[in-house]
This record gives sequence, C-alpha cells and structure tokens, in this order.
Amino acid sequence: MSAGLARPRAVLFDWDNTLVDSWETLRVAINAALVAFGQAPWTIDETRQRVRRSLRDSFPELFGDDWQQARDVFYKTFEAEHLKTVTALPGAAALVAELAAQVPLGVVSNKHGNLLRREAAHLGWSGYFRSLVGATDAPRDKPDRAPVDQALADLAASGIKAPQNQDVWFVGDTALDMQTAHAAGCVPVLFGAGHGEDAALAAYPPRFCVETLDDLGRVWRGLQLPRDRPKSLP
Repeated sequence: MSAGLARPRAVLFDWDNTLVDSWETLRVAINAALVAFGQAPWTIDETRQRVRRSLRDSFPELFGDDWQQARDVFYKTFEAEHLKTVTALPGAAALVAELAAQVPLGVVSNKHGNLLRREAAHLGWSGYFRSLVGATDAPRDKPDRAPVDQALADLAASGIKAPQNQDVWFVGDTALDMQTAHAAGCVPVLFGAGHGEDAALAAYPPRFCVETLDDLGRVWRGLQLPRDRPKSLP
C-alpha cells in the first residue's frame, strides 16, 4: 500500500451507487412526486446528477410549502418498488463479506433509514454491518458528520472498541461523501470517477480513488497501489 496509507480499523460505506444500484426506483419515485405537483419529470441522467442530499434537506427547495405532501408521494411509490429493483453492484457482495470477516463495517446513507435497512435485509447483508445509518436516524444528514458519529457510536454499543475517526475509511461515490468524510475526520475514499464533480472534489479531495469494488479489495489486500486521483479529475 502507498506510504502513509494504513489498513483501517473500521470501514463505512455510502449505499446507493456505492454498494447497490437503485437509480431506477429513485427516478420513478421522484418523478411521481414531481408530476403530482406540476413539475417536469427527470431523466435517469438528471436523477443521477441531482439526487445527492437527503429528502428532508432537498424537498423543501424542490416543492416549497408542499414538500411534506411530495415526500408522502415519493415514499409511497418508493416503498412499493424498491425491493423489486435494488441490485448489488459488481463485486459488492464479495467485498463486504471479505471485509466484514476482518474489520467492523457500517453504512451511512442519505436514503431513509427504514428503507436502507429493508434493502440490506433483502440482499442478505444485514449481518455484515454493525451499523446501518440512514437519513433521519441522526440529528442531521450527510454531509454533516452527525450520521458518521452515530455509526461509530453503534460500533461501540455493539461491544467493539470505537476506532479513532482517522482510522476509519469512508467510501462513497460523490463529492458529498468526500465532504462528509472530511467533516468527520475520516479517510475519504472515492469510488468511481466522481460524476463530473471536479470542482467539489478539489474542495474535498479523496485520499485515494478506485474505479471498481474489486479494485478496493485489491487495495485492502495490499496487492495494488491506489492512485492519488483518477485521470478524469484535475
């Protein structure tokens, strides 16, 4: 492994587009809310670009005074569909099984906590994670550090000696995840190319980047040196 990069004492993952693909359900659910309140639906590409923050942070801006009614439409649609469409990303199942046998794992997501935990159970992954923290589980959502603090508190409550934050990898696919890692003092690990968020990633740079979950496994095992930044970033 590269100089200064040590194996962590815990690993926290983002969920959507880091371990699982649930973009189609998100697109259908957000469009149900948008159309119900007279707004144009989003394409899948628009959904990928615009869905970053938690619902309680983003819906008031999208829907104004109607945001709670729009929230209800979104969740009704999402709950009806998400377990039919959520799928593990390539390499995710093998990676979490390998890492969970060696180090405590957790998830910190801006997906509602109840939905997050249902998806983990549906995939048979609940036993791999000592903590599954979603939106509304902590006083504030990502990019605030509060959900990371909650996840690490869960590790301590489960009988694990809580690691120092600088000994924790936070793995995610967006600049918001890197911002969260920086806020919490964790090691920020970028999965993927950052979805064109070069400016935001310059403000909250990853410690290292991987293009696939198999690459992350190789970094973990010390069989491949991580690059400092992917070629697509400045």
